[in-house]
Amino acid sequence: MNHNLVRRFPFSVSDESQPDSDSLPRLPLLLEYQGQTLEVRGLVDSGATVNVLPYRLGRQLGAVWTPPKATLRLAGNLTNAIAQPLFVFARIADLPPVRLAFAWTMAENIPLILGQTNLFMEFEVCFVRAHSYFEIKSNAKPIIKLN
Repeated sequence: MNHNLVRRFPFSVSDESQPDSDSLPRLPLLLEYQGQTLEVRGLVDSGATVNVLPYRLGRQLGAVWTPPKATLRLAGNLTNAIAQPLFVFARIADLPPVRLAFAWTMAENIPLILGQTNLFMEFEVCFVRAHSYFEIKSNAKPIIKLN
């Protein structure tokens, strides 16, 4: 394992009034879409099939909802939510940036979710719940952006 590409993050709570026992693996990252950037924290969820981006965050990035686009079917408590694909560049700490595929949904009362497609394809993730941290190891090759 190349330790230069491994970063450790503490589990955290979404609200400071919550007890530490409610902490979860929330990953700070910088999203970039068409020149707009946004600092966010996403819930790293190994049980989620896809990355899910709440509507408000997509709008803050300048994305435009276009109904004729392909629609995605979500599962679980988002079964009735409408979603469409949105590809966003993401930077985690000082690791090489990656292109993440999101199911951008009209649902509002959800966190940004980082799931199997494609956070877990771009990074190896190791949860150490007993010590309240997780590690991210980059599998990505550097992205060359053409302007």
